[in-house]
Parts: sequence; structure tokens; C-alpha cells
Amino acid sequence: MRIVILSRKASLYSTRRLKEAGQQRGHEMRVIDYLRCYMNITSHRPEVIYQGHALEGVDAVIPRIGASNTFYGTAVVRQFEMMEVFPANTSQAISRSRDKLRCLQLLSRKGIGLPVTGFAHSTKDVAGLIKLVGGAPLVVKLLEGTQGIGVVLAETQQAAESVIEAFRGLEANILVQEFIAEAKGTDIRAFVLGEKVVAAMKRTAGAGEFRSNLHRGGTAETVKLTPEERSTAVRAAKAMGLRLAGVDMLRSNHGPVVMEVNSSPGLEGIEKSSRVDVASRIIEYIEVNAAPGRTHDRIES
Repeated sequence: MRIVILSRKASLYSTRRLKEAGQQRGHEMRVIDYLRCYMNITSHRPEVIYQGHALEGVDAVIPRIGASNTFYGTAVVRQFEMMEVFPANTSQAISRSRDKLRCLQLLSRKGIGLPVTGFAHSTKDVAGLIKLVGGAPLVVKLLEGTQGIGVVLAETQQAAESVIEAFRGLEANILVQEFIAEAKGTDIRAFVLGEKVVAAMKRTAGAGEFRSNLHRGGTAETVKLTPEERSTAVRAAKAMGLRLAGVDMLRSNHGPVVMEVNSSPGLEGIEKSSRVDVASRIIEYIEVNAAPGRTHDRIES
């Protein structure tokens, strides 16, 4: 098979591992910077052009789209879909998961466990918003944030009001969520592929930090998921229409709650902590499922 990895850098761990895994299984693998692609949008013969040449004969694409490049990156994925190329994740599913508010609303509609979450526009409604999530301490999140950036823990009512008013004063869209104290600075990343969890890890925040992101100094270790946690992760990915997803959950007193569903989950932390060859699992999934006509999803959104 000819498989294209859409990634800004071939040297990134996840990109490199996917390329290696595909080559080991006998596939022709190519890494392409999606921001350098341009498209011929025409009836009957859509094209993706890279370095002056139309990309032809591609069987599947693996999108590794950065959050800051979601709009253009998903446009490239969508163009491949128009060419009947199988995407590991569809453009619509990626867009859906990147919109944190939309993501939580869809998860809520499916009855999936979530932290109590509030969203408002006016600073005049701050007191009501704080009360809605149970008061301080609470977490304030920028809708456009990623890798823990733009996530603030407000430990008092006054701090919460100040942070929310400051963000709204900058016209930033934010979510306000209850703080799950019993998680004790840890979360779980479940790697979902198709309709099953293939690997999982527990991430623990560094000293003095409540965010467990590995980019922020968190540590990772293997973890055994409960049947409820596995079911929650699979249902969350399915609600987004994602074939491949990293589902982040907290262990709360009332069961697992989903914090985020990531459409381009990194492989380094989870492969090293779980000792599962996730890259090869992804290639195997593509081998089984890649076929013309299987490019779109059918999720209501």
C-alpha cells in the first residue's frame, strides 16, 4: 500500500515510528508537510499537489494535524477524501474533536461521564457560572488551548472571578469546570483504535503542578483500565467519529470522566510506558480497513 503521513516534521517521534512500522510491514510510506500541499478543487478530478507533483495512487493517509493548523490541515484531509483515499481519521471528526465545546456537547448527548462544565459569554454572569460548577476550586480552560496551555486552577472564589474576567476581557472563549480533587494530579490516556483500547497509561503531574501533560513535566506509567474506563474511552472516540483517538479521563468518585478526546495523540509516552507497539497497530488497522468509499463518517453534529 501507499500510505501518506501528513506531518510538519519527519523527525517527530510519532511520525518516525509510523513510517518505520509501515515500512517494516512492506508498505510505501511517505511523510508530507500538509502546509506545503495545495489543491485543485474541480469536479470529477480533485487533486492534492505537493512540490509541483500531483499525489496519485495513495491508498491511505494518517493525519498528524497540529492544533494551530487545524483549518488548513483538515482541508487537505478532506481533499484526499474527495479522491476516495482512506483517512485514519476523517476531516470532520478531527474538526469536531478540536472544538472543545462541541466535543463536550456531543459527549454529553451520548451520556458519557464528564466533569460539571459551564460556558458563558458575559462577564456579568461570572458568579452564576462559578456556582454552576460547584464553586472554587475550579478549572478555567481556553477553548483554543492545547497540551495544558491555557488551563488555570483557581483555588478561591476571588481568584476564579479574576481569571474568568481577565480571559473574557481579552475576548477569549473559555470553559469553566469542576476540579476533580480525588484525581490527585493524575489522569489516564486511553489509546483507542477502531472499537477497542489498544494501550493505556497513567500520567502524574510534577511537583507543584496540577496538569499531568508530559510536555509540562508529568510522568507516565502503565495502568490497567477498568471495564467501565475502557467502555467510556471507546464510546467517547465513537461519539467524535474518530477511528484513532487518545481519550483523557480522570478517576472521579462517580466513575471515569472524560476531559478531552485527542485526534492526533502522541505515541512516545504511551509506547514507552505501556510497551505496546502502537504504531504497528495503526498500520495493521489501515491494512484491514482501508478501502475506497470508506472516507466519510455519519455522526450527527
